[in-house]
Amino acid sequence: RNNSRTMPNSKDRNIVKIAVEMDDQLPQLIEFDQKRPLKLIIADLCNTWSIVEPCDYYALKFGDTESKFYVTEKNRNEIKDGSVLRLMYSASVTASNLLEKIQLSVGEERKNALQRLVELSLDHTFANEFINKQGKDYIVTAIEDGSIKIEEGLGFALEAFVELMNHGIVSWDTVDEVFISKIANHVNLTQTKTDPKVLVNSLAILESIVTSSTMFTTRVEAEVTLPNLISHVQQNVHYPEIQQNAIALINALFIKSDLSKRKATAKTLGSRQIRDIILNSVISKSEGEGGGNVGSEMAHQLYILQSLILNLHEERMQMLPTTSSVIEDAKEKLNELRKLAFESELSCDRALGKAPLSSPSNIGNANNFVDNYMRLGFTSCKNPVEDFTTCPPGLLALDLMLYFARNYTDNYVKVVLENSCRTDKDHECPFARGAIEITSLLCQIFKIGETPSDEGKTFYRMFFKHDHPLEELFCICVPLLNKTWKEMRATVADFEKVFSVLRQQISRSLDEPKATESFETFKAKLSELTYSKIMTLWQKERTNREEWENKAKAILELRERVKPEIIELIKQQRLQFLTEGTLFVKYSNKGQRVKDKFWFCRLSTNYKVFYYGDTQENKVPSIDELSHKFPVVDIKMMLVGRDCPHMKDQKSKKSTYALAFSLIPDSDQEEALNFVASNEKIFDYWTDGINALLGNSMVSKETQRDLETLLSMDIKLRLLDTEGVTIPEVPPEIPPSPPNYDFNFKY
Repeated sequence: RNNSRTMPNSKDRNIVKIAVEMDDQLPQLIEFDQKRPLKLIIADLCNTWSIVEPCDYYALKFGDTESKFYVTEKNRNEIKDGSVLRLMYSASVTASNLLEKIQLSVGEERKNALQRLVELSLDHTFANEFINKQGKDYIVTAIEDGSIKIEEGLGFALEAFVELMNHGIVSWDTVDEVFISKIANHVNLTQTKTDPKVLVNSLAILESIVTSSTMFTTRVEAEVTLPNLISHVQQNVHYPEIQQNAIALINALFIKSDLSKRKATAKTLGSRQIRDIILNSVISKSEGEGGGNVGSEMAHQLYILQSLILNLHEERMQMLPTTSSVIEDAKEKLNELRKLAFESELSCDRALGKAPLSSPSNIGNANNFVDNYMRLGFTSCKNPVEDFTTCPPGLLALDLMLYFARNYTDNYVKVVLENSCRTDKDHECPFARGAIEITSLLCQIFKIGETPSDEGKTFYRMFFKHDHPLEELFCICVPLLNKTWKEMRATVADFEKVFSVLRQQISRSLDEPKATESFETFKAKLSELTYSKIMTLWQKERTNREEWENKAKAILELRERVKPEIIELIKQQRLQFLTEGTLFVKYSNKGQRVKDKFWFCRLSTNYKVFYYGDTQENKVPSIDELSHKFPVVDIKMMLVGRDCPHMKDQKSKKSTYALAFSLIPDSDQEEALNFVASNEKIFDYWTDGINALLGNSMVSKETQRDLETLLSMDIKLRLLDTEGVTIPEVPPEIPPSPPNYDFNFKY
């Protein structure tokens, strides 16, 4: 009998029962020994089916998955009881046959062969063989010389090239300028109708060259123009993937350009015409189709574009007045601020509805400059340039102040003079100090100067409706600060308290999609969030999550007694979350985000196995649809952050590796299961659930938060009957025992 079919004497975890199929043959039910070389198992199968060709011509493939990857020594551990495999031609034979067919066939037959190449190229084993047989080089040459026509599947050829390169087997530096020019030509044909598949893959290739090549970014910049890319965004409203790839290429070129080019690009993108195209052809179009939102990948690209435009302010945010030219420029701007406030037609008393107290000539006298800067709210009145020596916000604060003064002069004068002319000086809101702090706050909220997150998807429509979005937002926040300051009847000593309220007003408004439709709706939402409203919201939230502050010993003991029940409740919630499953963005083994690729992972209801597999963005697959398994019993440990195998690359972004975790298997021959969560909450839930499965403590911030909330709520419910009863901090003293216990009751 075949060794692969020998029944074991006792249960062996290395042996699994599987089925093997082959075309025109009866299936075989075998016991697959994980420790036995694949070549020997394949040889036994070939002998059983009496195959006359050499056994080396054949290989096993996973037969019950959409991808049907080849079984290798690396992934054979994924074969579990009940798996169905297929015996087929090996990757080497298949690659040779398919390459020959592509080279010799024409018309529809060639198109079908190229389509087959796309499907097979998803498999790393096949891709490696096809590349080794110069298949990738042939595809490149055929694309360059135009021997593959559109009707023969040029779009599939380009897509296959993308899939082959995505494995990282060969470097993107191996392409040449002729190839880049040919691909760019497909993108530059905006006047004639280009095949959508050709266009979408050409854009993807150019983006990958820009992001992954060290040599050809400038070549792509020279070949592809921004107007052409924007034209594709406008013309392909029914092909969101083309729009998405066009914006992704814009972002890639934006990131790789030097500062001067980035500024020029931002100026072009900030023009009303192009902003309207993005709004009407991408954002509004998606919302108009009933989805309410753009796709996940498109949202990510719009977020990146928004971040890159905002990051252009980083240079000024990090700039200090250290050189004579910069100091001189700052002094000129400060003088303009002073003049607009005190030498304009509006005087202090006009702002208050009274007759002027002093003439502009007196106000503008050089002897009064120090007084003017003091009234403007600067800390260093003799040399206000010194107020901009902290980064952030650096000299960006001065730029925003001047923008406000120039473009909203009446509001600027009103804010300055209302405070500088108050009779109750203790309640003045210093304009300059407030403006500098607002700038710093906006830099923090929008993470100006930070690399865009790989998981970021938040963009604001209002930012695509104005060519100076940060400046406009600043101009809304200055009067808001003044209004909140008055509502709080604040003094300078309350500065931090006022800004904690202001941060809440801005952050809560940004969290509401309808409020960020335009700067007008955002301003209206801010006006609703008054100081009293924020305090009400804070009080409500504090009530919902507050820690039980009573220090009574009895209550503390009660908390400790209840705590295990609450922890068990949180544990069950985390495990339930894992059984429902989560969609993850796909990352390469080097920690690089794979664009528009997703995978899903969920825990079985008996908490014994993780099921996972590739899927579509909006699909929630069942366990039966997930092809791969990772038994919980095989987990050696969980790693997080930089320790994860796919985050070893030091170039990985902090925002990415902070959300990364990996399941390390017991066997060194098996690969780790690597995750990158989309946000901190999902990261906490998954790591909590895995720790619970492994018998470890749940230590995430979410667990601490939930524990405090549920403990507080539980204690309050238990103490409802004690309302009105004062619980002492220490138990009352127990009275001494009576002299004897000889009690005599008479009835």
